[in-house]
Amino acid sequence: MTKILEINCVSKEFKGFKLNNITFGLEKGYIMGFIGPNGAGKTTTIRLIMNLLKKDSGDIKIFGMDNVTDEVPVKDRIGFVYEENYFYEHLTVNKMKEIIAPFYSRWDDNKFNEYCEKFELTPKKKIRDLSKGTKMKFSLAIALSHNAEFLILDEPTSGLDPVFRDKLMDILREEIQDENKSILFSTHITSDLEKIADYITFINNGRIVFSNQKDTILENYKIIKGDTGILNDEIRNELLGIKESRFGFEALCDYEKESLFSKFEVVTEKPSLEQMMVYLSNK
Repeated sequence: MTKILEINCVSKEFKGFKLNNITFGLEKGYIMGFIGPNGAGKTTTIRLIMNLLKKDSGDIKIFGMDNVTDEVPVKDRIGFVYEENYFYEHLTVNKMKEIIAPFYSRWDDNKFNEYCEKFELTPKKKIRDLSKGTKMKFSLAIALSHNAEFLILDEPTSGLDPVFRDKLMDILREEIQDENKSILFSTHITSDLEKIADYITFINNGRIVFSNQKDTILENYKIIKGDTGILNDEIRNELLGIKESRFGFEALCDYEKESLFSKFEVVTEKPSLEQMMVYLSNK
């Protein structure tokens, strides 16, 4: 199957941080959630994909093309949304759109107007007068209005209320019905990814911890809850993360290790993505 995104052995070093030889890919027709704690390397990876940073080593291909040498045709087919606002604050929504639209060969004014109506964006309102959430809606309207085949969303739900976040999930589901499109969705709100993501890539300290189908990942781990009295050295060594209190413990473990608790009274649960991120980030 054709991959829209291929990242192979990519590294980038800064003072005090290194993105270390990361490799993962995304096929056509899927949504990938990109998760990790602050400072893990998510935004650095996205900036490398967009050629806003120069990598030290490795290869990045988008649509089978090199993201540096073929930057113009590649970016023509990408819709991107960053957490920060990069628009001219003194311009209106419409004027800003008029500056951006000519950069895209497949810009669709009708689609942009539809999203403005759907997102309740006022064309004559200046960017500086928009709330943080409304600026994000404008970014989304721009990203979705030029028939992009690959959407890169860096914290797109930041500042959005739960009602609009739910609406956005529906919009992304609609976009992905076209099996030639894919979405890379970086967010701290893992509950959004549990609703729509097909794949999850987890990065921590500049390294990829896992990149796999969401359901497979969730089946590979278990949350165990029980009395702290059962936590001997053997069991502690097998746990991937643990929280203890006077009421008992909660821990994450590989599903194969569940048998260690067979003779104890414990509660076993399927973990959430948030629980997995918390425990594995502190490992």
